[in-house]
Amino acid sequence: MKKFTIAGCIVTLLGAAVVLVAQDTPKAEKEHAWLKQLVGEWNMESEMTLAPGQPPMKSKGTESVRAIGDFWIVAEVKGDAMGVPMTAVMTLGYDPQRTKYIGTWIDSMMNHLWIYDGTMDATGKILTLEAEGPNMMDPTKKAKYRDVIEIKSKDHKVVTSSALGDDGKWAAFGTANYRRK
Repeated sequence: MKKFTIAGCIVTLLGAAVVLVAQDTPKAEKEHAWLKQLVGEWNMESEMTLAPGQPPMKSKGTESVRAIGDFWIVAEVKGDAMGVPMTAVMTLGYDPQRTKYIGTWIDSMMNHLWIYDGTMDATGKILTLEAEGPNMMDPTKKAKYRDVIEIKSKDHKVVTSSALGDDGKWAAFGTANYRRK
């Protein structure tokens, strides 16, 4: 009889814990829903210019984006950079307390974890993500970078990458066109 009483108490406590957790579970917001349009399989063509006056380096690749529940997306990019195979993983979500999009970027060509902080424009088509990391011209220094994701249509998005110069102006150094497969 004593075993049944203890088992009953444990079941009751577990049930109460499930109810409490369910009450505190956050709800997805419209900003989370915006991310879902990025989910899918994409082909990518990009151009990057590392120094003014140099011809752009072109590359091709793919991106596979999946949702992690209602709050996050994870994108895996595969392609080449300067003739070297490259893989990258990006996470994106939305933090309602900070009213900011947030995320990370890692890739196989560097050992830096990029941490994104982002905002949406008034049209709802342009997500601007900013991060800080190694300066491309002087790795002993830090620099600010910006990736802008612009939704052109449900099957086409453009990502433009820029760096903040010493003059306080953003200078684009790369553009990637993604088209849904």
